[in-house]
Amino acid sequence: MSKIAILIPKFSLYGGSEQFACRLAEALAAHHEVDVICARSEHRPPDGVRVLEVGRYGLCRLLKSAWFLIRAEQMRRRGQYDLTVSLSSTWNQDLLRVGGGPQSIFWKLSERQYPDRFRRILKRLRRVCNPASWLTRYMDNRQYRSGCRIVCVSEKVREWVLEAYPDIPVPDVISNMPRTDRFHQPSEEERRAARKRFGFRDGEIIIGTAASNFLLKGIPALMRAVALLPDSVILAVAGGRRSGSFMRLAKQLGIADRVRFLGRIDDMPSFYHALDLFVLATWYDACSNAVIEAAACGVRTLTTEYNGSCVFVPEDCRIPDPDDAEDFARRMNAALGRDVPEFAVPKGMQVGLSAWVDLIDDMLRKKQNAAKDLPVNKRNVS
Repeated sequence: MSKIAILIPKFSLYGGSEQFACRLAEALAAHHEVDVICARSEHRPPDGVRVLEVGRYGLCRLLKSAWFLIRAEQMRRRGQYDLTVSLSSTWNQDLLRVGGGPQSIFWKLSERQYPDRFRRILKRLRRVCNPASWLTRYMDNRQYRSGCRIVCVSEKVREWVLEAYPDIPVPDVISNMPRTDRFHQPSEEERRAARKRFGFRDGEIIIGTAASNFLLKGIPALMRAVALLPDSVILAVAGGRRSGSFMRLAKQLGIADRVRFLGRIDDMPSFYHALDLFVLATWYDACSNAVIEAAACGVRTLTTEYNGSCVFVPEDCRIPDPDDAEDFARRMNAALGRDVPEFAVPKGMQVGLSAWVDLIDDMLRKKQNAAKDLPVNKRNVS
């Protein structure tokens, strides 16, 4: 039995990377000793998994991030692990899961969420002047050039990584996959119950989206497109951010009575089951779980070409420019008129936890074989 560490700032069931960490830890614990090193834990660990909290202290983001970097590395060294899997910025790791992409690419692409030049420049200055951004840039350079095994969550992320670091070996890709026991096509009874739960009435056409960062996920662009659709079309937004400024935009567009901010939703399968169409108008997304989950639930799904999980939807359901409200609305209207496509994994793509477990087991075997080949006096030397 090998000893494995998974490093992530927050151990939780809310958030894509956090959910993945929980599921990976549980899967690996069936055959290995697994520790999760995190700043804080919000979730009871699965059987066989030990959570080691190091805290995240400091008066600002820079100090909190630095604290986690230092303390997580101390715990990693003390644990003498056979393999370390990083899901965040960490000092050392054997395997790095890239679930977001390089900071430089994120900055370049995400600036498009700001339509006017002044706001775009102001955001750029705020980012550049933030000391925490300097640490992130330094850690990007260190991690990507560390020689560790790199796995991206989508082909899109691999493109972004190689754009920023063309001199590194080509990373692997293992895409996200939803849990089919949770995310599945509903029966008519389940669909009616879900619509009733969220207060959706007969005759309403429900377009849903999910976001925490409303601006980055294109909520304004989506609202402008919804304003061009019939009055029976309702926009339902799952997510916990403040919605005041976005409701003011809805009023300006004349659709305030057709936009509903539902806040944080823990039972996402029920939300998907209640929808006629799911749309993620994101300006930047490594591999949105929401898109894959909605498609697996049998919901017609649209997303932008700036989302790594766009490969899971038909090509004509990939929005090239969410700011083009007329084209956006036309694509939504066309999607509503289609039959629900059958969910399928693109041919040749590695997906899901089983691919991760196989990769980690293979890396452990190679490390063990390499250790056996070392002279006796060089073994167990770090």
